[in-house]
Amino acid sequence: MALCAAGRPLQNTRNALGRFFKQSSAFSSNTSNPQEEEIRQKLRQFSGGSIDLQKQESGIAVMTVNNPALMNAFSGSMMIELEERVSELETWTEGKGLIVKGSAGTFCSGSDLNAVRATSKPEDGMKMCMFMQKTLTRLLRLPLISVALVEGKALGGGAELTTACDFRLMTSDAVIQFVHKHMGLVPGWGGAARLVQIVGSQNALQLLAGAKKVDPQLGRQIGLVDEVLSLSLASENSLMEAEKWLSQFTKGSAPVIRAVKKVVVSGRELPLEEALRTEKDIFGTVWGGPANLEALARKTKHK
Repeated sequence: MALCAAGRPLQNTRNALGRFFKQSSAFSSNTSNPQEEEIRQKLRQFSGGSIDLQKQESGIAVMTVNNPALMNAFSGSMMIELEERVSELETWTEGKGLIVKGSAGTFCSGSDLNAVRATSKPEDGMKMCMFMQKTLTRLLRLPLISVALVEGKALGGGAELTTACDFRLMTSDAVIQFVHKHMGLVPGWGGAARLVQIVGSQNALQLLAGAKKVDPQLGRQIGLVDEVLSLSLASENSLMEAEKWLSQFTKGSAPVIRAVKKVVVSGRELPLEEALRTEKDIFGTVWGGPANLEALARKTKHK
């Protein structure tokens, strides 16, 4: 088996990984088109709220959906800010983990109805749909291990946002609900496809067709929720608990943690033969690297 030289990954390996994780398919972070620019201009007209991002020295970032007057609903400008924050995280090479949360003790109630009404024409709705699909796909593909911290309610598009993270944590009083049917809709931000991957088609059909409220118990039962925080805590304490929970997966070298996420993404999204080739290439970026050499010196595997 041909291996990369210690500490010097091959340039073509870097290029191959870059093509998959940054420039692949319709979800490239570097491509744009007139339709996207058109929907951006329209979304900017509906301002309010913000998407706040705090990158910490621990390598864990916290992204907050902040529009408490509307239960953290996404205004048009917030949709654009979400795309900008994802772009920022894509270039954060020191990053290992991400917590997505809402402000003021609730997660997110989906779209601001003012923006929805303004894009009620089918062609505008489709453009907004594709814009958010692209952004949330890039969020899930980030080489960071991501957690949705669900406090209060995650409704509609907010429920879809939870599925764009690797894991979901809930406080004991939280609820996730795909309320789209009540609005005469189905998920459009990729939430249905991701939900089927997470809980299976039977459970997904029940949640979508029944608009069922998912409390922590049901969430654990069907595999939508990975952990329930033991108490209904103040927001700051909930965040501390989420950081503690996530840290079990983000301890260690950033290149290694990021490589782990990349091989999982390729295994999930690519045909087997292509996923195997990608895994080999990613392996080549860490073999002989600082973390690998340090572990060999400690003989960690045999302890």
